[in-house]
Amino acid sequence: MSKTQYTYAVARIRALEVSLFSASVIEQLLACRDYDSCLRFLQEKGWGGDAAPDADRILAREEQKIWETVREMHVDLSVFNVLYYPNWFHNLKAAVKAVCTGRENGNIFYKETPVSGDEMMRIIKERDYRALPVNMQKAAEEAVETLLHSGDGQLCDIIIDRACMEAIREAGHLAEDSVIKDYAEETVAITNIKIGIRAARTAKSLEFMKRAMTPCERINVDRLAQAALSGEDTFIEYLSGNGYSEAAEALKASLSAFERWCDNRIIEIIKPQKMNPFSVGPLVAYVIARENEIKTVRIILTCRQNGLSTEAIRERIREMYV
Repeated sequence: MSKTQYTYAVARIRALEVSLFSASVIEQLLACRDYDSCLRFLQEKGWGGDAAPDADRILAREEQKIWETVREMHVDLSVFNVLYYPNWFHNLKAAVKAVCTGRENGNIFYKETPVSGDEMMRIIKERDYRALPVNMQKAAEEAVETLLHSGDGQLCDIIIDRACMEAIREAGHLAEDSVIKDYAEETVAITNIKIGIRAARTAKSLEFMKRAMTPCERINVDRLAQAALSGEDTFIEYLSGNGYSEAAEALKASLSAFERWCDNRIIEIIKPQKMNPFSVGPLVAYVIARENEIKTVRIILTCRQNGLSTEAIRERIREMYV
């Protein structure tokens, strides 16, 4: 796209950013006394449109709006692939498990993917792997064979999750825009850290970690795995000395604090795009910001529904883009 075309698209995004929830709006939502009053607040803010006053429907409608907005921009949709690979590979994983176990459920697939849920099921049933995107083909075949012969669902997950991270990393390498490169690298690095902390807490083998982790530029996965092998304290110490001190401090606090840090780190990466008028960067940043906003609202609603205190909920609140 030309700079002129991006200028129009970014101008449209700037107008939409005004309606994004700020920290103060999130505080207003937190001030709602209960679950029902939270829903009313969201509807007053225009969330959900004509959807029934039900959290799942309201949030699903807001997620649909993201895609509608993207299409209105008339830009190359492939630049957004890096954001949606997790959903696409989830669908592959769901189809593999449904076919191999014989337990099918129609509500297991994300929509808005290059291969529909029904088509994904057909591909796996017929072993028609060439009908899949190239970066899914090898993982699909390996996952099917692994699950059928070993029954190891966790290994099946590792195969597909690793392929997803490799797809994200490759998208970052090929991208021209810096925000996509940074997003991809940080996403892969954070995923490796998540694997490492889980492995340290469950005493997973070095072989397991090497198979699950994806090499990236921001953190050495061999050293990360060795640190995890030595236990949680050593793992956290390694993070502190290798550019992820904030992640280490969050892990010391709690796993929920760490998950919050992971999402906040991505928001930190995209915030400079608010000052960028001439590339796809602000568009990508807006999509990430909207997804972060929806995730935060979902957390608040779930916590309210389960009777958590306002302070307990506040500890889980993500940083807002605006």
